[in-house]
Amino acid sequence: MRILHLLNHVDRIGNGIANVAVDLACVQAREGHDVWVASKGGSYEPLLARHGVHHVRIDQTRRPFSLVRAILALRALLRRERIDIVHAHMVTGFVLARCLRPLAPWRLVASVHNEWQRSSNLMRGADRVITMSEDAVDRLSARGMRRDRLRAVRNGTVGSPRLADLPDEPAALQQPSIVTVAGLYERKGIADLIAAFDALAPAHPDAHLYVVGEGPDRARFEALARASAAGARIHFEGFRPAPRPYLRAATVFVLASHAEPGGLVLPEARDCGAAIVSTAVDGSPELLDHGRAGLLVPPADPPALAAAISRLLADDTERARWRAAARENLDWLRIDRQHEETLAVYRDALAR
Repeated sequence: MRILHLLNHVDRIGNGIANVAVDLACVQAREGHDVWVASKGGSYEPLLARHGVHHVRIDQTRRPFSLVRAILALRALLRRERIDIVHAHMVTGFVLARCLRPLAPWRLVASVHNEWQRSSNLMRGADRVITMSEDAVDRLSARGMRRDRLRAVRNGTVGSPRLADLPDEPAALQQPSIVTVAGLYERKGIADLIAAFDALAPAHPDAHLYVVGEGPDRARFEALARASAAGARIHFEGFRPAPRPYLRAATVFVLASHAEPGGLVLPEARDCGAAIVSTAVDGSPELLDHGRAGLLVPPADPPALAAAISRLLADDTERARWRAAARENLDWLRIDRQHEETLAVYRDALAR
């Protein structure tokens, strides 16, 4: 099969959409498919080249002249390489491909990575729409997308080509450590986690909170930490291209998101054998086997978050049980499973 992935960029900056697309492209090429990625470029280009993926620079920046050049370059690429499947992972790439879709022999597949964004409604015109969870299928169907075009393919990072050569040794953290790996956005629930840590800190005077990630709301979260009675024990680590050392060192890993269609960090944390606390939102319960592989709490509820974290910090036996549970039933979280299910969506689209 001849497959083209459309992305804004291929930078290693913690962007889950780029990470998913790069993983898929590398595995598809490894399995013998002819694979291209079109984007404005980035630090993943050498990784793509090592796996036999062709990268084509097409800048999809939302400026009139850039978009005109992009659609002309995309049309030439599609004709020259006789592409079978165009897989759009971001809205701009989808719109460009949709403009070229009428009467074209190729099929258009769109991945809705963040179904809560209103712009995802634009992707209803794809031949097939991939979501990150069954929950997202229900939500998009309720918003008017044709259910017969929707397919749930859950993210899997176990065996990811991106992670193969990255450091794996546990980070030197002060223990016990509470770790989150997330973009510093309001929807990631960082403020809730800081409030939860402030509440549990007196009962756990040696505990430290590590916030790994970067984002536009960092200054506000740092101000909340400084105002906290336990602020001296809250550490902002910035973006780390290799989060596994933090996941492996964590006494408790926490994902406090208000919206999380299919967070890649949950399979990564499970693969590292972390004791996990997560909010029960969107695709997170599915990635934690509906509470069998991690504790689930309501979103935007710092007291519930504090209670779950304290429960794991206080009981070594229970924490060990949850660490073992995280590593059970991991096969379905492998990138190979995601690859096979994605290929099935492609074949379904081609058979229309």
